[in-house]
Amino acid sequence: MAEPVEQTEESLFEAPPLAEQERMIEAILFATAEPMTLREIAARLPHGCDPAEAMVHLRKRYTGRGVELCRIGDAYVMRTAADLGYLMQHETVETRKLSRAAIETLAIIAYHQPATRAEIEEIRGVSVSRGTLDQLLELDWIRFGRRKMTPGRPVTFVVTQEFLAHFGLESPRDLPGLKELRSAGLLESRPAFGEMPGVDSEEEPEATEGQSELFED
Repeated sequence: MAEPVEQTEESLFEAPPLAEQERMIEAILFATAEPMTLREIAARLPHGCDPAEAMVHLRKRYTGRGVELCRIGDAYVMRTAADLGYLMQHETVETRKLSRAAIETLAIIAYHQPATRAEIEEIRGVSVSRGTLDQLLELDWIRFGRRKMTPGRPVTFVVTQEFLAHFGLESPRDLPGLKELRSAGLLESRPAFGEMPGVDSEEEPEATEGQSELFED
């Protein structure tokens, strides 16, 4: 909508009552998303209006309401009250794919728990970054276990109930067998997996249907 031309000549009519000027300013600010200065507001009001005085009364009227009249620099705008901002939030579930390093680390912990960081690195053949473990801890799929009674008493990692619930497992024994792990490429140059507790290297148990999802690349 085109901006009205500023009126420079005196009007033959009296300015609207102050209460009506407040209503006009309220309507203007309600309809715009950008802050407006008093000069911009005055250009929209009838000649003779006093937007500065009307604004003072209007701001008082909105004090403590769900919507407040805020001053930003030399401009004004209507905004949701700060303490009610949480009502405007919209939560969404973001699906994030685990990195290969995180999947391998998670698999090693699941099969070798309780497993220390050094043991994980020995099986993978590469160092485990702190970020990988932090990600799994943040997901609540692993937790700290008891410290090992070895020199230095290193902390161990074990899978959580949340991990089992997410993949529909009753216990770590329901994890995929060697066949599924090999098909996912997680056993290449990793003979240590053959020593997984509860998994016979000669007889490969079938995985529970749908559980190979954990090991998809």
